[in-house]
Amino acid sequence: MVTTPDTRTAPRSARRLGGGRGRRSGRRRYGDLPIALTFLLPAVIAAVVLRLWPTARAVWDSLRSTPLGVEPTRWVGLDQFRWLIDDPAFLNSLKVTLLFGIIVNPLQIAVALVLAVIFNERIRGAGLMRTLVFLPVAIPQSVSAVIWAVAFRPDGPLNGILDRLGIAPQGFLTSPGQALPSIILVVSWIGVGYWMMFLIAGLKEIDPTLYEAAGLDGAGRWARFRHVTVPQLRRQLAFVLVADTISNLLVFAPVQILTNGGPNGRTNLIMNDVFERAYTQVDVGAASAATVVVVVIALAIVLVQFRLLSRGSD
Repeated sequence: MVTTPDTRTAPRSARRLGGGRGRRSGRRRYGDLPIALTFLLPAVIAAVVLRLWPTARAVWDSLRSTPLGVEPTRWVGLDQFRWLIDDPAFLNSLKVTLLFGIIVNPLQIAVALVLAVIFNERIRGAGLMRTLVFLPVAIPQSVSAVIWAVAFRPDGPLNGILDRLGIAPQGFLTSPGQALPSIILVVSWIGVGYWMMFLIAGLKEIDPTLYEAAGLDGAGRWARFRHVTVPQLRRQLAFVLVADTISNLLVFAPVQILTNGGPNGRTNLIMNDVFERAYTQVDVGAASAATVVVVVIALAIVLVQFRLLSRGSD
């Protein structure tokens, strides 16, 4: 008896084979994209909720006038920025922030670089000293500001030390000439250890043979630092410079706690000015416009960062 294949089952098996190939090709086409999107989704949501949406809302509010911070608002467009630029208090905050950045950024980076070079050497206690310098980074800025507020008091420990040295007590936070340097000291005490660790990581990546070759050529310690260390740290220094500039642009807690922008506006950095407009003057539109100005400045700094990093990679 001759058996013939069941032709009715052939199309079904063909369809099953074809369907399996389709699913496999679909998996090959998309790969691990669905899994990657699943892991990225929380970060994307956080970026939208915490970054993009507040930025978009600040831009929207900056174009509208919001009397006493309540609805309804009225459209004013770019007039809000013109009013802001004509405000002497805002212009003063820009000048103070510029002066603050010109002083504090090179100071922090120079001190961080010197400490990184010293602590990168194999000296006794280098690890402990590194930890002590980095310790203020782990303390919230508000707590650090309270500690320094006690130190700067007229009857505080700093004036006590000066009294023992025969120096008259200083005003520090209440002196128009000393208030901003006092803020710079506090911010540097907090930030130097953080930037130092980035530079130490960069020093670890430098090839030791470069120092050996420089030593064979008769280069001293200073010459090796100038011609080997600094060029090899160019990318790290560029990153630290830009990141430090943005960080100091956003300084708020030490100013708010220690001086509240005084005396006479001498320490009124731009973030403190934004806070005062939003929560003291209840001028949401002006505060939003000032925030947009801060964002534009920060974006300009980031563009400079990319330019410096691209040069460093050439």
